[in-house]
Amino acid sequence: MSEESTKRILISGGGTGGHIFPAIAIANAIRRREPGAEILFVGACGRMEMERVPAAGYKIEGLPVAGFDRRRLWRNVPVVVKLVRSLLRARRIVRNFRPDIAIGVGGYASGPILKEAQRQGVPTLIQEQNSYPGVTNKLLAPKARAICVAYDGMERFFPAEVITKTGNPVRKDIADCAGMDSAEAKRALGFDPSRPLLLVVGGSLGARTINDSIAAGLDRLTDGGRYQVMWQTGKLYAEECARVAADRDDVKAMPFIADMAHAYSAADLVVARAGAGTISELQLAGKAAILVPSPNVAEDHQRKNAMALVERDAAVMVPDSEARARLVDEALELMADPSRRSIIAANAAKMALRESDSRIVDTIYRIIEEKK
Repeated sequence: MSEESTKRILISGGGTGGHIFPAIAIANAIRRREPGAEILFVGACGRMEMERVPAAGYKIEGLPVAGFDRRRLWRNVPVVVKLVRSLLRARRIVRNFRPDIAIGVGGYASGPILKEAQRQGVPTLIQEQNSYPGVTNKLLAPKARAICVAYDGMERFFPAEVITKTGNPVRKDIADCAGMDSAEAKRALGFDPSRPLLLVVGGSLGARTINDSIAAGLDRLTDGGRYQVMWQTGKLYAEECARVAADRDDVKAMPFIADMAHAYSAADLVVARAGAGTISELQLAGKAAILVPSPNVAEDHQRKNAMALVERDAAVMVPDSEARARLVDEALELMADPSRRSIIAANAAKMALRESDSRIVDTIYRIIEEKK
């Protein structure tokens, strides 16, 4: 491919694994389509993307941006200063990189970069992962050339003519894990392949309510060697959860699960937050899940994500405020009912959209070609 035809693609966003992993999946799909494409990520300084993106083999620049505190507005003066600085830096990044298209996957850095790209006449694409978009994407949507979504009914929020239903991209190993043998996966992870396994994932940082609920219920979950537990505690709660799980042969607690493909394949039931990326992974893996939406997210979007599955009998939801009282009971009930789990898992699998990364890349290249 000649140098003149090499595409220059800017990808912005991050803050959590739910934003970073889809962004990297899109970049990998671009590289498969065009190995010589120039890809630059923009993230938020100090957030996990500043480590994860270079580890995946891509360049990244940081913005000093931070999220607004909607409960304590007086704390937002420094945030406004950081936003102004981020817009100025975004202006320089867009001007110097000269992208053919700018993509926003959500997270703090998406807003300044897409806003500045639109101001400079660069086509923009929004990858909206949730069933209910945040304020930033709603503001950016009128000037976006395309909005890739994972849920039906998004024309309530965005111009219908620019919406493309692609699904949310996930890591290829997870997308391919549905055909993996569950017993072999359990064995590979050090579990007994003949006994049911509960997988608990609260995100890369961890979820206090989920961790407290599981910690309090470990005796009941593992009583008499009944069930096994694989528990991603998140780095914030790693030490205290490790103490609770110590000397329990049926429980493996760890800050982060690197091999989620084997973890999903091994799991008979999953307990998780209701982030968009997690839900897409559950659908592709075809797993029954109890979703505990985080109450600490904008627009209560995790509860709305969860309800999209609950309404199709594709998951069970336990509100965060009720988790300490109900979560373990719900888990025990489902672990004891394989037929019910099978129905939920099958309904979740029906909602899966495969090859989402390739669909998004098709849209990216269509926009670039239309620009010529």
